[in-house]
Amino acid sequence: MTQPSRRRITAEVWIVLGLSLGQSAVYAVVSLIAKLTREGSLRDQTATLNAPQSTREYLDLTYQLLSIGFALVPVVLALYLLSAPGRSAARAIGFDLGQPRRDLLVGAGLAVVVGLPGIGVYVLGRELGVSATVVPSALDAYWWTVPVLILSALQNAVVEEVIVVGYLMTRLKQLGWELPAVIAMSAAVRGSYHLYQGFGMAIGNALMGVLFAWWYHRTGRVMPLVIAHSLLDIVSFVGYDLFADELGLP
Repeated sequence: MTQPSRRRITAEVWIVLGLSLGQSAVYAVVSLIAKLTREGSLRDQTATLNAPQSTREYLDLTYQLLSIGFALVPVVLALYLLSAPGRSAARAIGFDLGQPRRDLLVGAGLAVVVGLPGIGVYVLGRELGVSATVVPSALDAYWWTVPVLILSALQNAVVEEVIVVGYLMTRLKQLGWELPAVIAMSAAVRGSYHLYQGFGMAIGNALMGVLFAWWYHRTGRVMPLVIAHSLLDIVSFVGYDLFADELGLP
C-alpha cells in the first residue's frame, strides 16, 4: 500500500490534534492567561479536573458519561487513520492485550517511577508559586461518583497515550523527523495541554512525556503507558474524592 504524502500526513496530524489534545492545549493556554491576569498569585487559584456539570444527580451523570464517551472518538479516528488492509493499528502501536502480565507489571512500575517525583514537582511548583491548586475531583458524593472517576481516569489515559504517543510519534517518524525531535514534540504537546494547572505541572508532565515517548520508542507498546497513566489518575481522582476532607485538602 502506498504511504500517504507528507502533505497529507501533516494535514491529518493537525486535524487529529485539533479535534483532541491540540484543542485542549489552546484552551489550557487561554486558561493560564486568565489565571495570570487575575489578582493574586497563581498558587492562590485552582484547577479542577472533574467538575460537576449539573446540580441534578442523574443529569450530571448523563453529562459525565457523554463527555467521557465523546472524548474517545478522536482515539477511534487516530486508529482508523493508522490502519491499513491486513494491519491492525491498535496492534501496530501495542494498544492490545497481547502481553497482559508484562504490560501490567511495567505499567505499575512506571506509575511508581512517575508518581513519586510528580508529587515533588507539584509541591515545588506550589512553593515557587508557578502551579495552581489542583482539585482532582469536585463531583458531589453520589453512588456513581467513584465509578465515573475511574472511567474518567481510563479515558484520559487512553486519549493521551494513544494520540500523543502512539499516533503522533508514528506520524512524525513517517515525516522523517529524527528521534530527539519526535520525543521532544510528543513531550511538548503533553505539557502544553496541562498549562491550565500552571507552569510547574506543565513542565512535570512534559518530563513524564519524555520518559513515556522514549519507552514507547524502545518497546513499541502503548498499553503499559495506558496502564501507568490510568493508575496515576485513579489514585489521584478517587483518593482525593475519598480522603480530601479527612486530610484537610481544598
